[in-house]
Amino acid sequence: MSNIYKAFENKKAFIGFLTAGDPDLNTTKDCILAMEQAGADLIEIGIPFSDPIAEGIVIQGANVRALKAGTNLQKVFELVKSVRQKTNIPLVFLTYINPLFNMGYDKFFKTCKEIGIDGLIIPDLPYEEKDEIKDISEKYAIDIISLVAPTSTERIKTIAKNTSGFIYVVSSMGVTGIRKEITTDLPSIIKLIREVSNTPAAIGFGINTPEQAQYFSQIADGVIVGSAIVKIIAKYGKNSASYVFDYVKTMKNAMLKI
Repeated sequence: MSNIYKAFENKKAFIGFLTAGDPDLNTTKDCILAMEQAGADLIEIGIPFSDPIAEGIVIQGANVRALKAGTNLQKVFELVKSVRQKTNIPLVFLTYINPLFNMGYDKFFKTCKEIGIDGLIIPDLPYEEKDEIKDISEKYAIDIISLVAPTSTERIKTIAKNTSGFIYVVSSMGVTGIRKEITTDLPSIIKLIREVSNTPAAIGFGINTPEQAQYFSQIADGVIVGSAIVKIIAKYGKNSASYVFDYVKTMKNAMLKI
């Protein structure tokens, strides 16, 4: 059982996302630690990429800023090593398949294991092509977190049956970004998942208010918040950590009220 289970152990998980190197790596580290102190249970670290196809304008902007600041894969690895000196909170990379392919799958997963990454989310890796990295991920005990979108019933079940770490339930079709309303029938999706899997399921894409965090954490095992945190970092830059702390604490407190 990987470190990720700790995020869901006897509680609803708040999962926060930020892009590594936005606006710089020291700020990223400060914000990761601030999120943990505020009650976050797992943190997704986005590896900056030039073509983040799953991301909306907010996280696209973070990728551009991080790349312009000189953030690269090796620097992200060093960031995680530094963070791991301070905390054992579950950490997951959100990345695209190209950086893995360029580095070499075995070398990438081996490095993740050495620095303390617990899982990967790879939005542009179709479920049908997951076997390309499955054996290597299992070799190094790195969970591949599958995304489940509001699609066909059988596809949801097929993906849910063959996943590890947690299941990322996409709340809405389209790209990431803050949404005023989320109208997808998420209880039905969670019900389908539960028919075939006990792996924790967390809902992401669009959640940004305490009311949404409270509501969706009643439906699923956790909520994922990205764009709202990235917007705070975009606004306050190197002074973001305290504002990120306040926001995450508000969101987590709302979830504790259920």
